[in-house]
Amino acid sequence: MSTEEATTAVPAPSGASLRDELLRRRLAGRRGARRDEITRADRSAPLALSAGQQQMWFLNRLEPDSTEYLVPLVLRLRGTLDAAALGRAFEAIAARHEILRTRYVFENGGPVQVVDAPGARALPLPVVPLTEASAAERERKATGVLREQLATGFDLATEWPVRGTLLRLADDDHILAFVFHHIACDAWSTRVFGGELSALYAAFVSGHEAQLPPLTLQYADYAAWQRQQLAGPGAEAHLDFWRERLAGIEATDLPTDRPRPAVRDHAGADLDFELPDGLADRVREAALNHDTTPFTVLLTAYQTLIARYTGKRDVTVGTVVSGRGRPELQQLIGYGINTLVMRAGWDGQATFGGLVASGRQHILDAFDHQQVPFAQLVDELQPERDQSRTPLYQVAFTLHEWRLDSFELPGLTVDPFGDSDGIAKCDLALQVQELPDGSFRARFQYATALFDQSTVRRLAGNFVRLLDQVLNTPDTPLAAIDILSEAERAIVTGALDGHRTTEPVTSLAHELFEAWVVGSPGSVAVVAGGLSLSYGEVNERANRLAHVLRAAGVGPEDLVGVHLERGGDLVPALLGVLKSGAGYLPLDPANPVERLGFVLGDAGVRVVVTTSALLPSLSGVYAGAVVVLDAEETCAALAAASVENPVRV
Repeated sequence: MSTEEATTAVPAPSGASLRDELLRRRLAGRRGARRDEITRADRSAPLALSAGQQQMWFLNRLEPDSTEYLVPLVLRLRGTLDAAALGRAFEAIAARHEILRTRYVFENGGPVQVVDAPGARALPLPVVPLTEASAAERERKATGVLREQLATGFDLATEWPVRGTLLRLADDDHILAFVFHHIACDAWSTRVFGGELSALYAAFVSGHEAQLPPLTLQYADYAAWQRQQLAGPGAEAHLDFWRERLAGIEATDLPTDRPRPAVRDHAGADLDFELPDGLADRVREAALNHDTTPFTVLLTAYQTLIARYTGKRDVTVGTVVSGRGRPELQQLIGYGINTLVMRAGWDGQATFGGLVASGRQHILDAFDHQQVPFAQLVDELQPERDQSRTPLYQVAFTLHEWRLDSFELPGLTVDPFGDSDGIAKCDLALQVQELPDGSFRARFQYATALFDQSTVRRLAGNFVRLLDQVLNTPDTPLAAIDILSEAERAIVTGALDGHRTTEPVTSLAHELFEAWVVGSPGSVAVVAGGLSLSYGEVNERANRLAHVLRAAGVGPEDLVGVHLERGGDLVPALLGVLKSGAGYLPLDPANPVERLGFVLGDAGVRVVVTTSALLPSLSGVYAGAVVVLDAEETCAALAAASVENPVRV
């Protein structure tokens, strides 16, 4: 079973479950696909890359020193270890799997796979002795060695895409570190690797030869078959599904602690957090009640959380699935995964139970069309090129099983060691792992360029509270779910400083400003450089602009762009837009012209308030009405406008 095939990670207890439906569809697909049996690729011709490999190769060429697509597997081994037998087992796996001794060279305008013969080069498992250092120093040095391993990429044209290191901290204490390049490995592969390493090691330490079942296929055979499928007659139908399913999606931008960098920063961190005892059983019970799987329940809860944070009712989440639906692919090491974009949208007073029901069908449909590689989907849909974001989705979710159960090394206990790689594949990813005892462990992986750990910790607490509530009352409207802790609620309501609001809020923001003006019209409200404006002066300027905007037809449901530098004009302009009855859209003059044009068009701005100095930046990207505050015509209109507060509309 795949560690990344999220919808089937937990056995479903119902005969009519989503799991059974997925299995039924796969079996039907296999019966109809016998003529597409995977056969051995022609080794006399250049070996093509799979779609996933092609993407990994391109990214490696684009950023040769990047470590974003390294796959670390780091284990703590306690007990009696035979290092020579372990190294021999490592070499035997490489001899067995061509993908681990494959290089990728550029020939005739594109990359091809070059498979080296077993033993063509050494594949050592060097032992790094750390026994002379103190106990504390050993841990520090081990961490340093591992950090260096994870900071070193691969030259895919000259190197095999795997390396191993064994750190000896004591005679009965070792750290085993393997680093793969993603072009040759995924999470499923690490389980295959672990099972075979265990079997080979057990045989070698006992003086026997390992008896592993022969591989009927190699990864290069799968790559050639996949290429044929992508060029086949059914490929267009799969693309049509995704064109319709993802039409009109927008970026899912969470509130961040810092402005988004112009180019995405891959640096990331992890935050593990506890899920309440018994929650896993409650999730499974909810899945049973809705005839689905825990993956659907958890994904829907996560999408609900993202909706609450962003204020959107159309949320896209990326999830990784295994592409090994066919039995002949089960024992292959290699890049077999794909990313699916799960979209949830709703209108009105949706409930969690209702979203789970619709999500069940969406997942089934997505799996029916998972043959389209994510990279091909991006090329086909051509989303706006934005180096600050991952394409098509910005948040991700996975549910997977415990990944170390395949490592059974005789005489040794095996535990994970330092499994954070310091990489964020997207803005925020929720990873839920099912442990051997059936409980869940959760982790948020987040981009450190965007979020502080305290923010992510608060988000984790909100997720736990949301999940607890929707499991208890799945028919409660999503808008009525309270995700705040008592401390957070106290901050929001002002209870911490003794200013809890007991009366209903009936005044708008600009009306509260007007009320303050009545009591303190001469008090200083705005200071910008050498300019100082009182509350009364700001209010008069805002009123004049509001009347000018209303005369131009601006009112409720309209959006006015405010394209101004920070200065004396900005606050009166924002208040003036609110007084007119419209909403304002701040436009940063530092943004590229193309970005301004996209934002204006996407938001449907009615009017833009700006100055003559900034007006040229709108040329060619905005053809709507403008109010140029320092233009002679506008100055005359403002001077003639009323200074009285506009009546609310």
